[in-house]
Amino acid sequence: MFQNIDTCLEKYIPQEELNHVQRILYGKKLEELQLPESCINNVDNVEVKGFKFDSLTEELREKRTVRVGVIQNQIVLPTTAPLVEQRNAIYQKISKIIKLAAEANVNVLCLQEAWPMPFVFCTREKFPWCEFAESAETGPTTLFLKDICKLYNMVIVSPILERDEQEVIWNTAVVIDNFGKVIGKHRKNHIPRVGDFNESTYYMEGNTGHPVFETAFGRIAINICYGRHHPLNWLMFGLNGAEIVFNPSATIDGLSETLWGIEARTAAVANSYFSCAINRVGTETFPSEFTSGDGKPAHKNFGHFYGSSYITAPDGSRTPGLSRTRDGLLISEIDLNLCRQVKDHWGFQMTRRLDLYADSLADIVNSK
Repeated sequence: MFQNIDTCLEKYIPQEELNHVQRILYGKKLEELQLPESCINNVDNVEVKGFKFDSLTEELREKRTVRVGVIQNQIVLPTTAPLVEQRNAIYQKISKIIKLAAEANVNVLCLQEAWPMPFVFCTREKFPWCEFAESAETGPTTLFLKDICKLYNMVIVSPILERDEQEVIWNTAVVIDNFGKVIGKHRKNHIPRVGDFNESTYYMEGNTGHPVFETAFGRIAINICYGRHHPLNWLMFGLNGAEIVFNPSATIDGLSETLWGIEARTAAVANSYFSCAINRVGTETFPSEFTSGDGKPAHKNFGHFYGSSYITAPDGSRTPGLSRTRDGLLISEIDLNLCRQVKDHWGFQMTRRLDLYADSLADIVNSK
């Protein structure tokens, strides 16, 4: 299977031309991080990559250096296995990858969308899949991660299927700080209605707005999956002060791959923050056939989740993507001061016309 575009370019384009191609496609060349050998050549064959984004050294502000990490992974057991065994097997896998992130001194880490479970939302079956839904504050996944956050002095963004006190289900990202405290959550604003994405069967559109969370390592926000297709969703996190916006996702080849490398990157440029695009990897097969809105014959798998997670700086430079087929950990060392530096250079925040947009949006909304 095709691994990723970066290895393909490196294989077939001579180095001199490759330098120009990468400069145009990805912005300035990034320095590779020197990571521990035990992290790079790990026993679980997890792909680990690390890159450093440059920034100016300022006279009046110290650098605000942060190491950000994102994890993409396959599920472990078949979807026919008992649910608790499926979840525990994923916990075990992820705990090992988080340990690798800790060895590389990662400060803030984000997991993929609905990470403790298969991506069941294609099936339209409520049982047994709704059993995976859990409390954001006291559920087993949050309890599992709280100790890890304290152990490694790490902020972790944990996207789960949430069941609230009224038995309403949400697609939620839980933010746990480096002391093991839940400091907040964000519920997915936009639910897809395309192809096999039958997610509105399971959970509601979010009601948390566009929160930004103050952590020891910067102001972070989460634009969950389908929200990346909505530029105003990205905009609102920036207006609310985000310096890093994570986009935990689950998306398949043949549907969104031509958009994948564009959306999180253009959001970083337009809003002068760092963006981190995280996708699942692998193919998940279910016991029962299901149909889609695309007229395809009934089938048992959703398609291939193509990974390719990447991180972009506000100046538009970006890392290469992780593999399309392997579990992976991508690490970036960033200076949050670059957010303001890019704002000063390009002046996007000064030259945008929010007053004009607000008036036009109000006219459109009120005309309905």
